[in-house]
Amino acid sequence: MTSPLKHIKVLDLSRILAAPWAGQVLADLGADVIKVERPGMGDDTRSWGPPFLKDKDGVETKEAGYYLSANRGKRSITVDLNTAEGQKIIRDLAAQSDIVLENYKANTLNKFGLGYDDLKVVNPRLIYCSVTGFGQTGPRRDHAAYDFMIQAMGGLMSVTGERDDLPGGGPQKVGVPIVDLMTGMYTAVAVLAALERLNVTGKGDYIDIAMLDVLVSSMANQNMNYLVSGNPPKRAGNKHPNIQPQDVFQCSDGYIVLVVGNDSQFAKFCEVIGRTEWATDERFSTNGKRVRNQKILLPMITKILLQKSMKVWADQLDTAGVPCSAINTIPEVFEDEQVKHRGLFIQVPHPTAGTVPQVISPIRFADAKLSFDRPPPLLGQHTRDILGELGLDSAEIDGLAARGVI
Repeated sequence: MTSPLKHIKVLDLSRILAAPWAGQVLADLGADVIKVERPGMGDDTRSWGPPFLKDKDGVETKEAGYYLSANRGKRSITVDLNTAEGQKIIRDLAAQSDIVLENYKANTLNKFGLGYDDLKVVNPRLIYCSVTGFGQTGPRRDHAAYDFMIQAMGGLMSVTGERDDLPGGGPQKVGVPIVDLMTGMYTAVAVLAALERLNVTGKGDYIDIAMLDVLVSSMANQNMNYLVSGNPPKRAGNKHPNIQPQDVFQCSDGYIVLVVGNDSQFAKFCEVIGRTEWATDERFSTNGKRVRNQKILLPMITKILLQKSMKVWADQLDTAGVPCSAINTIPEVFEDEQVKHRGLFIQVPHPTAGTVPQVISPIRFADAKLSFDRPPPLLGQHTRDILGELGLDSAEIDGLAARGVI
């Protein structure tokens, strides 16, 4: 089996997380992703630690865990974009590429002669995707942005966290950089759609992706809850705004997440806890009624669940087909039998550490394979190989190095 994108070359001019995440998605699918980095410094996230990967002797490397999470499968070349020779290298690479990913501030690469209008001259079929905080237009187009800030601006923190009137209440960010990750996924979808269109029209395209746009679009049911009702959604802790009972409940020895998704599951839940009459109770018989009467229902559920252990309830609810789960720590996730069965954790050979742990793509094909054999690259690890593919000989490459271009 071959990888779906084995024939595709991606020129990745991005750093941090959103666009690099898209590059990793494409690399997992088999694309040859060339990561362009600053000489001597590289991607900012290389230094975003601790923790840092340790080499075979147990000494910390310069590869932070953050960097290692988003750059698997790529080849690294160092190029100084401030030099004419460096700009020529990028143009030559673009001429051989199918996709360019970049996340500089709006118009930055235009100043180097590396904007879309410049590169489409050397490659009219090029798909060029710019990922920024606010897009290429609008009053904030020139502003920098980070995930945390966009979570605040886009409304996510207004619906995340415990109620203000309860202990621990107040706005919270999501525990992973979810805007970056969602932006990376939208970016991957967009460039793959453009590739398919290229197959039909023969024309490349320019794609403008903004982190704020992504979050506003991703607020999903919370957006519509407001647009339909006119009532601004509020923080409600772990309670689902539209489906009940869905919450964290305390048992005799810990906590369990209960996720009742429909009336049939609620009836099964009532059987397990010995309250079959609730399924036909006029206050709780439908989801809408349970949402409206949750202040009555949820304390009653809590009182019952406190009587037994988390494992006893989880076993009984699982057997009955009622979705529930313990709240796992990250180590517990990797010990979960389903996670182990799906093979999400692997060790990939690494040039200095021996191996590097990786959590692989969730995509599964019946008749194609994904590629996980190339670790996140060392800074500039593939510079000579890539320049050699452009036709430069050893003396020319040595000259570029001596002049600080690479």
